[in-house]
Amino acid sequence: MRKNHHALLFVLALAGLMIGPSRSRSQEPVPAHLVVTAEAHRGNDVPDIRKEDVIVYQGRERRQVADWTPLRGERGALQLFILLDDSSHTNVGSQFGEIRSFIESQPPTTAVGIGYMRDGTVDITQNLTTEHELAAKALRLPMGNLGAFASIYLSIQDVIKRWPETPVRREIVVISDGIDYFGGTGPANPYVDNCIEQAQKAGILIYAIYATGVGHYGHNLWRMNWGQNYLSEVAQETGGEAYFLGYETPVSFGPYLADISGRLEHQYMLTFLAKPGKKPGLQSVKLKTEVPKVELAAADRVFVPAAM
Repeated sequence: MRKNHHALLFVLALAGLMIGPSRSRSQEPVPAHLVVTAEAHRGNDVPDIRKEDVIVYQGRERRQVADWTPLRGERGALQLFILLDDSSHTNVGSQFGEIRSFIESQPPTTAVGIGYMRDGTVDITQNLTTEHELAAKALRLPMGNLGAFASIYLSIQDVIKRWPETPVRREIVVISDGIDYFGGTGPANPYVDNCIEQAQKAGILIYAIYATGVGHYGHNLWRMNWGQNYLSEVAQETGGEAYFLGYETPVSFGPYLADISGRLEHQYMLTFLAKPGKKPGLQSVKLKTEVPKVELAAADRVFVPAAM
């Protein structure tokens, strides 16, 4: 019996040695990636941000910055979709000159696509291309009728699902009143929440420019207010920006598009060593910098792989 007892202890000890390293490995940090925009508090002069200037928190824990790469020059490749709401008023066509100028001013490393959000999907009139004149020619007037009414947040999810994964940064400019004809109004909107979640998982930044829609909802202040709230929420939580001028289509998109161009020129790819969970998923993240008068904007959640 004593021999059997000793043998059993030996087997248990050996099993402990085998299990121990596996548990240790499961706690090893994993790389997580995030596109970050450096913003100046005032003016347009944004200083270069260095790796040592960046502080990352995952939840309440500070994490190590593994890499901080400026996304410009040879590393400035970008895939950019411009999505217009097909239920927008046709007067948005007066902005096409400025939208075309914005497209044609993008660097050669930027591929631009054009799509129209309708019935929960996206009608892509021009797929991603670095031939910017071709993309500019793909603009057309929105349908501006009730047949286009659905949820633009389903449409955004549609283009994200159809967008092949790539190491190149991916971003979207949405032009819409933000009104959700499926989800209604109020803070608990599953279509908005799912849109944010899918964009964060894919690492896609979303910008929003408000443009009035047609029909009764298009001039209903209650609906318009929630539409702007939803656009702001989607932009804020994915690391982008939302632009409004009251409840009317702005006279000019020029200042907004110029601001977006400036943001694209001051972006970085952040890689930090994240604490993994048992399953892959989104985890909260916050960024800080000690560089004065500069703020780092990014999605408030990042996809973190599972423990190894």
